[in-house]
Amino acid sequence: MPLALPPTLIGFSAILMWSTLALLTTFSRAIPPFQLTAMCFSIAFLIGVALWLRQGGNFLQRLKLPLPVWLLGITGLFGYHCFYFIALSQAPAVEASLIAYLWPLLIVLFSAFLPGERLRWFHGVGASAGFVGATLLVTKGQGFNFEPQYGIGYLSALICAVIWAGYSVLSRRFGTISTDSVGGFCGVTALLAWLCHAGFETFVMPVGLNWLAILCLGLGPIGLAFFTWDYGVKHGNIKILGALSYLAPLLSTLLLVLCGLATASWILGIACLLIVGGAILAAGDFFQPVPPKTRH
Repeated sequence: MPLALPPTLIGFSAILMWSTLALLTTFSRAIPPFQLTAMCFSIAFLIGVALWLRQGGNFLQRLKLPLPVWLLGITGLFGYHCFYFIALSQAPAVEASLIAYLWPLLIVLFSAFLPGERLRWFHGVGASAGFVGATLLVTKGQGFNFEPQYGIGYLSALICAVIWAGYSVLSRRFGTISTDSVGGFCGVTALLAWLCHAGFETFVMPVGLNWLAILCLGLGPIGLAFFTWDYGVKHGNIKILGALSYLAPLLSTLLLVLCGLATASWILGIACLLIVGGAILAAGDFFQPVPPKTRH
């Protein structure tokens, strides 16, 4: 891990990688979701193996983690994706995605319960502005309609958001656990995803650009991003990372526009102002100089 960089910037690199998720997913739509998850997390597991081999020592020692750490990691990575797929299958994509995108705001709110952390008004306002901007991006300014028959899907999307926010915040409680432990979580997630694929889906052989998209997903947004995010939330400013996370859907949309897969609009412009403005507001204390320590 490039530890010479500030931890918050390392965590922010995950947000940049997640902004490529929509574009890369467009080239792998033919692949069933659990199969795609399994293939990508298998690649992510290899990233973890490479980190273990680089550091040397007993390979199996890397897997000797406390049970609470294993439960948190597996719930965070596999639980998030599992409930996300359930949400998309049981509710309209717009409403499900909108509820799922509560996780950055929840990270900012949940972080107030961490030792040594304090939630200031600009953190909450900045994250809320980001959520409004993300709402405009997801709904394209056309509003949304929550209907009772999709209750299971809405609940799954909410669980999805709570899981990822909880995973991110609670990871800070285990700050002494090395980030390379994420490789083990990715391996178990890949195994569980393969089992779900075998039970609920039919295997589809990737062809052409599918292979390149899967490789890029496994190396980036569904791979290395989880390692840099882990390091960022453990050692960086978690409230700022939560607010900056709303840049992911914005950058994702801009990338689709640049690639000709989406069109620019006034909605995009307003969302840009809200998300960027909210991120700057929430990051207010990040740019303030650290006061010198007083001698006793």
